[in-house]
Amino acid sequence: MQTPATPIVRDIVLVGGGHSHVVALRYFAMHPLPGVRITLICTDAHTPYSGMLPGYVAGHYAYDDVHIDLCRLCAATGARFIQAEVMGLDREARTVQLRGRPDIDYDVVSINTGSTPQMRAMGATEYAVPVKPITGFNQRWLQLLDKVARAKRPLTIAIVGGGAGGVELCLAMQYRLSAETQAAGRADLAPQFHLFTSDGLLPTHNAGVQRRFAKVLAERGVQVHLKTPVAEVQAGRLRSAQDEWFDADEVLWVTQAGGGTWLQGTGLALTDNRCIRLHDTLQSITDPRVFAAGDVAAIENFSLEKAGVFAVRMGMPLAINLQRAVQGLPLQPYRPQRHWLALISTGDKFAVASRGALGFAGAWVWRWKDWIDRRFMQRFSVRGVDGLEGLSGMAPTTSSNASIQLSADEAQQAQAAVAMRCGGCGAKVGASVLSRALQNLWVQPNPDVLLGLDSPDDAAVVRVPPGKALVHSVDFFRAFVDDPYVFGRIAANHALGDLFAMGAQPHTATAIATVPPGVDRQVEATLRQMMQGAVEVLNAAGCTLIGGHSGEGAELALGFAVNGLVDVDSHGQMTGVLRKGGMQPGDVLLLTKPIGTGALFAAHGRAAAKGRWVQAALQNMAQSNQTAAQTLRTFGATACTDLTGFGLIGHTVEMARPSGVQVALDAAALPLLDGALECVQQGLLSSLHGANARPQHVVQNAAQAMGHPLWPLLVDPQTAGGLLASVPASAADDCLRALRAHGYPEACAIGRVRALPADELPITIDVRPL
Repeated sequence: MQTPATPIVRDIVLVGGGHSHVVALRYFAMHPLPGVRITLICTDAHTPYSGMLPGYVAGHYAYDDVHIDLCRLCAATGARFIQAEVMGLDREARTVQLRGRPDIDYDVVSINTGSTPQMRAMGATEYAVPVKPITGFNQRWLQLLDKVARAKRPLTIAIVGGGAGGVELCLAMQYRLSAETQAAGRADLAPQFHLFTSDGLLPTHNAGVQRRFAKVLAERGVQVHLKTPVAEVQAGRLRSAQDEWFDADEVLWVTQAGGGTWLQGTGLALTDNRCIRLHDTLQSITDPRVFAAGDVAAIENFSLEKAGVFAVRMGMPLAINLQRAVQGLPLQPYRPQRHWLALISTGDKFAVASRGALGFAGAWVWRWKDWIDRRFMQRFSVRGVDGLEGLSGMAPTTSSNASIQLSADEAQQAQAAVAMRCGGCGAKVGASVLSRALQNLWVQPNPDVLLGLDSPDDAAVVRVPPGKALVHSVDFFRAFVDDPYVFGRIAANHALGDLFAMGAQPHTATAIATVPPGVDRQVEATLRQMMQGAVEVLNAAGCTLIGGHSGEGAELALGFAVNGLVDVDSHGQMTGVLRKGGMQPGDVLLLTKPIGTGALFAAHGRAAAKGRWVQAALQNMAQSNQTAAQTLRTFGATACTDLTGFGLIGHTVEMARPSGVQVALDAAALPLLDGALECVQQGLLSSLHGANARPQHVVQNAAQAMGHPLWPLLVDPQTAGGLLASVPASAADDCLRALRAHGYPEACAIGRVRALPADELPITIDVRPL
């Protein structure tokens, strides 16, 4: 979580993780503008570098070789990363509209979402695979590899599009699939390829380059159909405009691409293929607050090919103009190069160079291309090589004294935000800011709430229903992720965990939040995002938010005092309550969710965790324990707790000691979050690790256990972890099957409960090798 040194007064929002934006992010890190917050919104945590995609398809590169880790890039550059799907712009409110979550405010916004082929042929959207966006294509490509490996006959693959992208992809696929089938002793089942083009081959390149590729395609057995537009696609076949049918098990679409359909609702001036019309400053001709770059950009008076080289070159001028725009300074024109070099591979580590009328080829050209591509990617790796700085060596090259033009009201707010801050009630968030942030929240109604959020009174009043007792708990922690909406969801989920573990039904909650001081609009937006995420989780659990407190603090933080209800009998005794001290010898210890959040977010704070690890962990942390708790009770759980800050060993001790038993943990059985083991192996540990890792007084075989590779994860503090419960051995297998069926696929048995031997400690750990 990045804590700004100066109050945030302006927001630059980048929509899409295209080549221009990753270059711009690096520029922003090297030339920061105080008071400006950068936010990147993308549907995926990893963005592909198009120049290396054919090499990936051909098998020359691994996935991570050709993808830029956006989550790690943002962590290293101080930008916020928000993984979400963009649905539109509200240009009047200056917000980016997202699917399933609150809008994101902007002062200026840039769009670099890449492009999607224009699939206008009948049935193409249902039966053909667009190459862009590349993430979607990658999933189908992996499926095709598997399909070819299992095929009983040679498959027929059709590529629609005869430009450089279509030809290069066709040759890469043909090379890889031929090699795969030959290596498996199934060379006779190598797929057959057809390439369809409505014009000639590589129409934007010179005749020599065109002839060279026509020869390569013929030598590889690819059937090229020139001047053969595709008019219709059906399952297993396609029809040309000449009304001729062709068999096709897979159809890949690599034709001229355009912008996403959501752009049509923005009111921006677009081209016929939905690209954004721009001035040469990369600024929309419709709205000066909207910028664009890459394939989705259409600069007036320039006709640029959809090529990665232009997107990369736009990155720095785009970043400069975005900063100048929030400063109120004149913008600088972008001048695209008139001639550019294309290096087009043939799949087999051979490439052709094309620049204007020039063309040359060879294995050395492929090595040259490989060198250029790897150098580009190394700028976004953790550590650079060959004298290039990676993310870990990146530091601002200049100290900016630039000022941002503020209104009189904003200037007063900014001055107040950096002045000596008051304590006590003077540190509250302003009433108008708070009311605006909360005004659109829908809170779960509850007839037991007599006075709540809709009342201006000093406290809430809640009725405890007859036959019920109140279960009360509190949790609070600072943000560990830069997305306030996701943080709000996890904070609420974490707070509810204690209620679920005890078998209580969540009832009401009060919130306490701290927000870094700043200009009202930015503080309001942060509060709105965070509380929207939290209230969604509370509502889903049947828990009503009834009030709270908000104040200024150095860091964003959120917590809840939560109340739940349990049954009491006529004698006032609780019934159906799960406690920590109830384990019985012979029980099996179950864990409902994987562990490793402490190590992963310690690594994330150092930009050392892969984005897909972080995003998977966040999804796991946002998963409620409510259904798991109900399932455990159904199968007769004898004791239960939620796994949080004290780690697995700490919480297991809390169960074993009051139960008077010993628990034998099986370290090798532990379910781990992706990347957690890699993080601890690199020494990336939570700050609470040291306090948790003092086992001599609780672990019988501590000396052996501490030498096990998984020891750091046994004491790793968890946030919004799973439930740890003991169940009778006779019910354990059925309970696990039910947990997995209810959405906890990694639930597993991790230990056994047995009688505590005399003079032994409550925990012993099976240290068999992994």
